Amino acid sequence: MATNSCLSIPATGKIPFRDRSFVRSAATYESLTTSGDAKRRLLRLIADENRGLKTQSNNQKLNEIIGAIDSLAAVNRDAVTTDESLTATWRMLWTTEKEQLFILKNAAIFGTEAGDVLQVIDVKNKTLNNVITFPPDGVFFVRSEIEVASSQRVNFKFTSAVLRGKGWEFPLPPFGQGWFESVYIDDEIRVVKDIRQDYLIVERAPYSWKE
Repeated sequence: MATNSCLSIPATGKIPFRDRSFVRSAATYESLTTSGDAKRRLLRLIADENRGLKTQSNNQKLNEIIGAIDSLAAVNRDAVTTDESLTATWRMLWTTEKEQLFILKNAAIFGTEAGDVLQVIDVKNKTLNNVITFPPDGVFFVRSEIEVASSQRVNFKFTSAVLRGKGWEFPLPPFGQGWFESVYIDDEIRVVKDIRQDYLIVERAPYSWKE
């Protein structure tokens, strides 16, 4: 049988330079595969959770989702997630944030229903808008200033809030500050933990939200 010389290991037991690059490539492929598997598992788990509303009453499912998030974070612990790839309009898929879930659940009391829930981030201009839409014309959004703190952490400080309808606008005082960590990001989704130990999973929206 013919021998492939580029994969043979010398008697010294040392791997030649060209073989070390092959090993690195294999390790990279394994990491990507693991990351892809973890991402697919996470998306399967949240698929029928109504943006987190169903998860509130299902601790077993919540623990499974958090476990999947932790697995994805571990695979990507060395990744940089605070560069320009963070700049986007992100649409919420799932969260544990009680305030957002309360609005989603109870919007009908006010004669409306919640539409897309968004995070609009601009790393270069150091801005973040948290947005809840109430189609066709309503929106509640909170403006923030942001500062990149590390490879995965961003600090934020709320600066103002606005409740807006068709032809009217009601300003609200700013409140709060903190940080969030994007533990995973790619060209489709982003996975976030924050200072309050809440979790957020968002996708890149097919549109850009503007005030």
